[in-house]
Amino acid sequence: MAEIKCRAISKGTATGEVLLSSQAISFYGGVDPLTGVITEKGHPLEGKSISGKVLVFPNGKGSTVGSYALYRMKKHGSAPLAMVNRETDAIVAVGAIISGIPMVDKPESDVFTLLKDGQKVSVDGTEGKITTE
Repeated sequence: MAEIKCRAISKGTATGEVLLSSQAISFYGGVDPLTGVITEKGHPLEGKSISGKVLVFPNGKGSTVGSYALYRMKKHGSAPLAMVNRETDAIVAVGAIISGIPMVDKPESDVFTLLKDGQKVSVDGTEGKITTE
């Protein structure tokens, strides 16, 4: 078990399987809010569901409506369990906070090489850490 220190963004804790994306995600227009499936053409996660996953991605992109799109996903039960960014932007941070999705960013280690798809991790958005199992 290892611990990666991060900056806390949105309070709460969650444990689940990692889903890694090497590219930014647009929650408005790039993700189906009812299913959590990535719909953006050519995205590395196109066709995959982020629902119930610990979503690890560099940062968000796109419209400010992305915050509301995350909130809508949470209400529909299609949101990620937790999110980890290399460096989060205001749109994703606000979406996580209003939706109660635990979130951290600025990990002290490169999570894109340390974490693997399907690996079980815990994200603590209150203390600012990721714990691997």
